[in-house]
Order: sequence, then structure tokens, then C-alpha cells
Amino acid sequence: MSHDAQVYVRTETEFNYLKQKRRQAMRGQLTTFAIMIFLTLIAFTSVAAGFSKYLIAPVILLLAAVQVVLQLYYFMHMSEKNHNVPSYFLFVGAFFGFIFILTFLTIIWWG
Repeated sequence: MSHDAQVYVRTETEFNYLKQKRRQAMRGQLTTFAIMIFLTLIAFTSVAAGFSKYLIAPVILLLAAVQVVLQLYYFMHMSEKNHNVPSYFLFVGAFFGFIFILTFLTIIWWG
């Protein structure tokens, strides 16, 4: 029993193009990883330096938000083509979550 399996052999041009694209993607992911490590070091350094907790809390939350966006965009492959619908739902959900938190903080402060 034999199966008709077709083997596609890439040309040298296709191979070089894919190799270049993968190299660029890896460079982007390594750069993003280095940026996230740097942001984490900033957060740890600000805590270790003994700054006021009223300064540290917003800074750490801001750095965390930046890291979440970087992780979603690069490591969850939202930067690639055909990820428009999942990224739309993700960002709409994040927007409603932000509005929810802002609403209850406003109720607590003014209540």
C-alpha cells in the first residue's frame, strides 16, 4: 500500500527569504525579552532604593502594563497577520476591565 506523498523542495531564494524572516522574528523577540528584563530591573531597583510607596506603586503598575502589552504583541504573536479578531476581543476586554476598575475606584473615592 503506497501513499502518494508529494515532497515540496524549496528553492534557494525561498529558503533564504524564510531564513531572513525567521532571523528578524527572533531578533524582535530577543529585543523584547531584553526590554522586559530591563523593566523588571527598574521595578526591583525602585523598591530596593526605598522610594515612597506612593511613587513605587504607580510606577510598578505602569511597568507591568507595558510588559503585558509587549508579551501579548510579541510572544503571543499578535503582531502577525490574521490576528485581528482575537486582538480586537482582547483589547476590548482590557478596555472594559479598565473601565470596571475605574468605575469602582470612583465610587469608593466619592462614596
